[in-house]
Amino acid sequence: MNNKMNEIIRIGIFYDGYYFYKVSNYYKYEHRRKARISISGLHDFIRREIAGITKIDDIRLCQIIDAHYFKGRSSAKELGEKVQSERIFEDILMRENIVTHYLPLRYNVENSSMQEKGIDVWLALEAYELAIYKHFDILVLVAGDGDYVPLVRKLNTLGTQVMLISWDYSYYNENGAMSETRTSRQLLEEVLYPVIMHDRIERNYNSDIINDLFVAEKREYYTESIGSILSAKPAAEIPAENEIISTIISIKDGFGFIKDEKINNVFFHYSTLTNKDFDELIPGMRVSYLCEEDPERTKRDEAPRYRAHKVTVIE
Repeated sequence: MNNKMNEIIRIGIFYDGYYFYKVSNYYKYEHRRKARISISGLHDFIRREIAGITKIDDIRLCQIIDAHYFKGRSSAKELGEKVQSERIFEDILMRENIVTHYLPLRYNVENSSMQEKGIDVWLALEAYELAIYKHFDILVLVAGDGDYVPLVRKLNTLGTQVMLISWDYSYYNENGAMSETRTSRQLLEEVLYPVIMHDRIERNYNSDIINDLFVAEKREYYTESIGSILSAKPAAEIPAENEIISTIISIKDGFGFIKDEKINNVFFHYSTLTNKDFDELIPGMRVSYLCEEDPERTKRDEAPRYRAHKVTVIE
C-alpha cells in the first residue's frame, strides 16, 4: 500500500447479508445492548480502524469507494406485510451507497426450509472482480464463514489487503437450546487485519465509538389506547383450522407472551412472526397463532410449557 502524504486509502466493503442480519438480531434481541447495529456507525468504525492501522491522522483520507450487500431473499408473496420492513432496510442501505445483490431463497427438502444458495460464491466473484478493476487498498469482509478463505487468498495475490469484521456469540434460542456463531479460525488466520468485534464491544462498552456502532432507537408506540386495540374488530374473525386468536400480554428481550387461560399463557420468539417486525408489537395487540408443547422440556421430563408459532397480527 502506498502511504504517501495526502493519498486516499481506497476501501471496499462486502457484506454477507444473512450473517450481518443474524448479528444485528443478536444485539437487538439477545444482547444487553437491545439495539441493532448501525450501518453508518459501522462504516465510521471501519474508517477509523483503517486510519489507525495506516497511521493516517486525517480520517477523510480513508474513503469507502464501494460497498456491496449480498443476501438471499424471499419472494414478495412469501414476505406478505414484511415487504415494508425489507424496504425500510433497503432504504438504509441505499442512503449509505451500498449496492444490494439478492438471490431467491430455495427450498431445502432435507430440513423443509428455505435456504440461501450461491450467495457466498456470488460475493466472492464480485469482490475479486471489483478488486481488480477498482484497485482497493483494503477490502473489508463482513462475514465469518470459512468458505471465504479462497477469496482472501486470491485477493492476497492481487496485493489487496483484507480486513475481516466478525463476531462470535452464543445464546439460548426459542427452544431453550444453545445457539452459537463462531468465526472460522482459518479465515481469521488468512486475513491481514482480523477485527474481533464482540471483543472490541465488550472491552470498550461505553466508549463513544462503540456507542455509535448501534442504532439509538426510540420505540414508536401506537397512538390508540390498549383498550381500543382490544375492542377493534379484526379483519378475519374466524381463524383457520387449529389456529387460536388471543392478545399479547407482554414483550421482553425478543420474546412475547400471549394470553391463554386454558394453559396459563404461551410464549413466542421474534422469529415466528409472519407479518410484522417484533419492534412493532405492543401489549394488547390481537394475534392468531398455532400452539405446541415445548419439545425440549418434554425430552427432559419437565413440566410442560407451551409456545406459539406462525404468529400473525390481526389488523
